[in-house]
Amino acid sequence: MTSLLTSSPPLGQSRYGTLAAALRQRILDGEWQPGQMIPSEASLAQGYGVALGTVRQALSLLVQDGVLRRQHGKGTFVSRGLDNASMMRFFRFQSEDGRPATPESRILNRRFRHPSALEAKAFQIDIEGQVMQLERLRSIDGQPCLLETIVLPLPLFGALADSDTEEWDDLLYPMYQQRCGILVHHAQDDLKFSQLNATQASRLRLQAGHPCVLVERQAFDVAGRCVERRTTRGDAYSFTYTAHVK
Repeated sequence: MTSLLTSSPPLGQSRYGTLAAALRQRILDGEWQPGQMIPSEASLAQGYGVALGTVRQALSLLVQDGVLRRQHGKGTFVSRGLDNASMMRFFRFQSEDGRPATPESRILNRRFRHPSALEAKAFQIDIEGQVMQLERLRSIDGQPCLLETIVLPLPLFGALADSDTEEWDDLLYPMYQQRCGILVHHAQDDLKFSQLNATQASRLRLQAGHPCVLVERQAFDVAGRCVERRTTRGDAYSFTYTAHVK
């Protein structure tokens, strides 16, 4: 490994901050995969030509950001990201036999369009660029429960543009990583209440104007790039929220 930090760091950035950015980039480039142990602190210090304390500070910064995780007595590993982060935690749906159920998914339609100004800013793409919009219905025992609109920046998800949606997995995040090399690292969910319009209500087999919970998500990769915007609608009467307060 070539020593990258023998010169002074950029103005306003610490030496350990520069090292953290370099390590983060190697993870983003796929050199170290989710769940993989990275080289030892001593090896990194030697490879980058820096003090052991600098390496420890850089790793602590990445652990704090959730990019890495430390396992006592074993080493430091790349975080696995969000395998699912299911919207189902906001709702209480059950199968016919009363057990908690994982919904099946079906892509209703897929289209390509220019991004809105908000989407272009979030994805950091040109307003004349392209996004892929998906409408997905999630069901349990054949009963629709969630309706989702998912928007993806086409430059990152081109591998999905021509693929058969019938063959897509129910869990999208592992598929993003497998097919497109995009690891969803963290997400922000904003909840609000609204009403279903006629089309949305029809999809969910409810009446137009029925109250719904609206979950607006932005999902980010390990570099902090927004890689997905998602809007999920579900029956407000099935909404649940649990908080553990200490």
